[in-house]
Amino acid sequence: MRSEEEVFEQILDFAKEDDRIRAVMLNGSRLNPNAPDDIMQDYDIVYFIKDLDPSYKNNQDWINTFGDLVMMQQNDFENGYIFLMQFKDNVRIDLSFSDVSTIKEAAKEDSLTKILLDKDEVFEKGELDKPNESIHCVSKPTEQEFNEVLNEFWWIQVNIAKGIWRDELSYAKYMYDVILIGCIRKIISWKIGSENDWNVNTGKLGKWFKNYMSNSLYKKYLEIYPGNDYYEMWASLLLAGKFVRTLAIELAEDLGFTYPEEDDENTTTYVKKVRDLPKDSRVFRW
Repeated sequence: MRSEEEVFEQILDFAKEDDRIRAVMLNGSRLNPNAPDDIMQDYDIVYFIKDLDPSYKNNQDWINTFGDLVMMQQNDFENGYIFLMQFKDNVRIDLSFSDVSTIKEAAKEDSLTKILLDKDEVFEKGELDKPNESIHCVSKPTEQEFNEVLNEFWWIQVNIAKGIWRDELSYAKYMYDVILIGCIRKIISWKIGSENDWNVNTGKLGKWFKNYMSNSLYKKYLEIYPGNDYYEMWASLLLAGKFVRTLAIELAEDLGFTYPEEDDENTTTYVKKVRDLPKDSRVFRW
């Protein structure tokens, strides 16, 4: 596996030898001292080029300069395109090509940004020498945002209950694993944020939750992830309600918001009734 120094040397040598590339920017986890420093760290690189030259897409032989590929994905975005490249020696480079006219705006979009090469001296010396996590920190929710997430959490429980009862596994799993868990991640992030003065980064999709949760709380969090067994899904659904109830009530108190107790009580009762409802039922009683 290439060393970090070797990879950066390749990245910069390629840019220095190509007059179309006017600047090189690094962003992401390699500038974050709180991110895991391991062999799985990506290199998030941006080449800023003249007139958004499309030749790097049209002829991709240049990729061989950086090693032997396992897999590559190329995507377009406004004012640029990106190559996500996984190499056989486990080096991964996410290499974007962006129009040089967007360089100032791009530098403002991510606080974890550093200029590695600036041929035209667009930036003053030392202007971006202090990358930080600020833009990635958990934002304090408004009361409306808090209410919307809690409303979605309890509403989706109704859909999941119906999906399980009807033996519609793919539907119930999507509602649970994607939407319900998404709501839970937001609530956990907010709780961690409130406990750290809103100056904390929990990582993409909560990947660093473990660093900020007690062992017992993190264990409870893991317990809400069900498999494909319906009995397990019913149990996890009720555990999820209990888990969110505890966190959200504390969070509401911290923020001066009102916890939706009626939604909680009614939905929990409904879920239990659907769980106990015989499969051949034609009548539902509250």
